[in-house]
Amino acid sequence: MITKATLEDVSRLNTLINSAYRGESSKKGWTTEANILDGLRTTEEELSETILNPKNTVLKFTENNEIIGCVLLVEKEQQLYLGMLTVSPELQNSGVGKKLLQQADIHAQALGLPKIIMTVISVRDELIAWYKRNGYEDTGAKEPFPASDVHIPISEEPLEFIVMEKIIY
Repeated sequence: MITKATLEDVSRLNTLINSAYRGESSKKGWTTEANILDGLRTTEEELSETILNPKNTVLKFTENNEIIGCVLLVEKEQQLYLGMLTVSPELQNSGVGKKLLQQADIHAQALGLPKIIMTVISVRDELIAWYKRNGYEDTGAKEPFPASDVHIPISEEPLEFIVMEKIIY
């Protein structure tokens, strides 16, 4: 079931998101960033601030009272920004991510927004290909990668974001 996350979900979301993107647990799935980034993907403080912002919606995918996936949706001018799409590493390739993407499309339509945009780290070829298979296109735009005390690059390759978009209507 996909529903809107609340502050009560922050701790479980934080654990899920960090386990899917960073560290040893993330290597069980194909979307890991552990080979290019160290540190945390997010914090409970960041997630709380995100959920409290009225422009943001965090959707959670719950099965048997366990949060197994989530996605951040942010209203931005005439588009919806999609970020932090997460599926539990053990459940990747089970259709959860596609269902969350479909729900993002519905959310954009409900808000009257004609497109969804996202950024993907440029060296994540397999992830970029997955988004393309799900209707997203590379816009050609690039953005710098924000290295910080949370996002610590460990890759030899320089990191940057590519901007992808999907036209909803």
